[in-house]
Amino acid sequence: MTAGALPEPGAARSAPDRLLAVLAAFDHGHPALTLTDISRRAGLTLTTAHRLVGALTEWGALERDADGIYHVGLRLWEVAALAPRGLALRQIALPYLEDLYEATHENVQLAVRDGDEVVYIEWLSGRSAVGVHIRVGARWPLHATGVGLALLAHSDPASQETYCQGELAAFTPYTLTDGARLRRVLAEVRRTGVAVSSRQVTEDALSVAAPVRGSGGAVVAAVSVVVPQAGAQVPVLTPAVRVAARGISRALGWQPDEASTPRTRRGSGGSGRGSLIPGRSALPTPPPTPLSAPPS
Repeated sequence: MTAGALPEPGAARSAPDRLLAVLAAFDHGHPALTLTDISRRAGLTLTTAHRLVGALTEWGALERDADGIYHVGLRLWEVAALAPRGLALRQIALPYLEDLYEATHENVQLAVRDGDEVVYIEWLSGRSAVGVHIRVGARWPLHATGVGLALLAHSDPASQETYCQGELAAFTPYTLTDGARLRRVLAEVRRTGVAVSSRQVTEDALSVAAPVRGSGGAVVAAVSVVVPQAGAQVPVLTPAVRVAARGISRALGWQPDEASTPRTRRGSGGSGRGSLIPGRSALPTPPPTPLSAPPS
């Protein structure tokens, strides 16, 4: 059973499978459930659901309010905070995400890959930023988001080919749904170092994303800025996103090759934030007029 997937009715499942099915019954669309709801969504008898929910509640994975409604418990958050690709990565990346937000005052996102999806582990948004269907913990297919394209483009070739041959869900008339076209887009992402996703999830948004590398050089996450599609200036946004991604990568221990290091950055010692990413004044400043975007 994949993350967030509901069990197939009548499927033979082990005790751990049934326990996980109870937890999987909760998602962003169903954050609060009755015992009957849990039983139905988990594909369990009411008796089995009652026993498992009781055990999870006693441990703290679930909490029951005064009305008998169940919610995800703080004990799960405590355990999830130990995930190296979750809270730990978020804490390292946050100063650079804040710099990117100050440079753009638009939606700023940090995401990691989980199977064929991206999972958002941080999101900063301004009051006037374009509306996005994103929240911390949200999942979207790789091909439909800037961060997803950045992650997929730097995965192994076999993984890319398998994904391109699969069914590509459409969310707008502009969503990438052709495998051959997706291959060309991924090649362009590798060539330029950034992914541009225009009108893929909503028709009013454009995303510019860049990969984040871990200490060994492998891509472990992606950072992006999402702006209104109408009037977005990709050349203005690209340097800011690259600087943020590079800063997070170096904070994670990545040591870029000398040949790929800009001359002005060579020899900058130290491990503090100042030596990893230029100050806010060095980030590209958004133009005073609304951002305008290339046709897509």
